Amino acid sequence: MTGHITVMTTTDSKEAAEALAVSAVEARAAACAQIDGPVTSVYRWEGEVRTEQEWRVLYKTPAAAFTRLAAHISSVHTYDTPEIIATEISHGSAAYLAWLTEETGQG
Repeated sequence: MTGHITVMTTTDSKEAAEALAVSAVEARAAACAQIDGPVTSVYRWEGEVRTEQEWRVLYKTPAAAFTRLAAHISSVHTYDTPEIIATEISHGSAAYLAWLTEETGQG
């Protein structure tokens, strides 16, 4: 991966989302994280269709930090199989993207 990415995960409470966001930024695995929710998620798990409220955490980080961020999310997440999805940032202000790089120690 090159450039910068957003990485998304979801969790079951506002408090868990805040813990995921803060711990990743403190670990410098992401420059920042945004929390939104609740969102309604409909999914199949263990043979059942479920509908649950979740909170979404959206991280911003250099693509080079993805492996570190994904490992961090997996190590602190309460879900057996946490959602970890990365999307490339195709355009962004040069100053903001430089800040992402600086804040994660990737520069």
